[in-house]
Order: sequence, then structure tokens, then C-alpha cells
Amino acid sequence: MKFSIIGKAIGSEIFPFLLGLGYIFLLVLFIGLYVYHSFAWMTIAKKLKYKKPWLAWIPIVQLFLLPILAKKHWTYGFLFLIPLVNIVFIVICLWKIFERRKYPGELSLVFAAVMVPFVNIFVLIPVLIIVGLVAWYDIK
Repeated sequence: MKFSIIGKAIGSEIFPFLLGLGYIFLLVLFIGLYVYHSFAWMTIAKKLKYKKPWLAWIPIVQLFLLPILAKKHWTYGFLFLIPLVNIVFIVICLWKIFERRKYPGELSLVFAAVMVPFVNIFVLIPVLIIVGLVAWYDIK
């Protein structure tokens, strides 16, 4: 009888602790992905000779950086706010950016798969790899 009371007390304290650890892990993971993503796009902007590559670090402004790097007017960034149109437009922008970095534009199609439910979790790693390659590996 004593053990069941002790077990319940310990179990009631461990679950919130583990839940808190899970939240901390997700927060650290999110911050790490954000830093990686921002640093990669800042590097891409520098290599494409954009004068303000630091804009890659500002969350909403990142949407307007992609059209600029694709040689389009910055106002096209508002198209990212329209559902379904944003998928097509990101493929178009990334296609142009990848070609400017001498990568095949077809790689941008992988980014469209991020929007598909149940597929997006499997595409996250390839997307991170593609962005890293485009940022830090120069094709001659």
C-alpha cells in the first residue's frame, strides 16, 4: 500500500518534469534551425552580391528577401501570404535563385513538398541539406 502512494507521488512529479524537458528541447531545436536557416540565406545573399544580406535574420523580412534574390521586385513577397499561391511562388523564386548559384532549378520542387501534409516531416532534412549546399558549396 505504501509503495503505490509513493509511486503515484513520484509519477505525478516526473511527468511535468519530462514535459518541461520536451519543451526546452523543442525550443533549442527551433532556435538552432532558425540560426542555420538565417545564416544560410545570409550567405546566399552575400554570394549573389546583395547589399543587405543581414535582412535574412529578420523573420517577416525574409519573405521579401527571396523575390529580391530572384531578381524580382520586393513587393512580390506579399504573394507568400496567399495560400496555394505561395507554394507556386516559392518554387519560382527558388528556381531562379538556384540557377543564379549554378544549381539545377529543379531542386526547388523539393520545397513544394514541405507544404504536403505527412510528407513534410520527411522532406525537412533534404531541404536543410539543399539550402546548406547552395549557401556554402560553390559549383564551378
